[in-house]
Amino acid sequence: MNIDWHALFALTISPLELIVRGSAIYWFLFLLFRFLLRRDVGALGVPDVLLLVLVADASQNAMAGEYRSISDGCVLVSTIVAWNQALDWLSFRFRWARDWIEPPAVPLIRNGRILHRNLRREFISQDELRAQLREHGVDDVSQVRIATLESDGAVSIVQRDRAATQPRRPRRTAG
Repeated sequence: MNIDWHALFALTISPLELIVRGSAIYWFLFLLFRFLLRRDVGALGVPDVLLLVLVADASQNAMAGEYRSISDGCVLVSTIVAWNQALDWLSFRFRWARDWIEPPAVPLIRNGRILHRNLRREFISQDELRAQLREHGVDDVSQVRIATLESDGAVSIVQRDRAATQPRRPRRTAG
């Protein structure tokens, strides 16, 4: 069996075309995850999910031969990794970039009251919200000062002080 080493490593597609294609798909998926699919992402950030998915696919195509050479796949994977690094650096270095890259936390409960509008906007049912409360050891909505859907899809909960949720007894006065 003879291996054509030149064909294996020679670029068969313009590197510029690979960079443009990789960039276009990265940004399309970034915007899709950032604005539409946040709660399904889980504990990974949007750029991390994109990196995993796109690198896996680009690597698979390079390994399986859908590109004509390994170098084609390397250019595409490098483009995807470069965008991921650029977004990580921007969000670390600049507050405005972090605010744009990561979606803001969305309040779901405030001062013991469920914010139904925000639940609807994020497609979270009351049953799902109550399940999240139970996972945090909270059995009554009135015990919650604030519950938010974080940028990574997790729900964080800050409970009220126990004294604030207990009914007050009238004071007895002497005499």
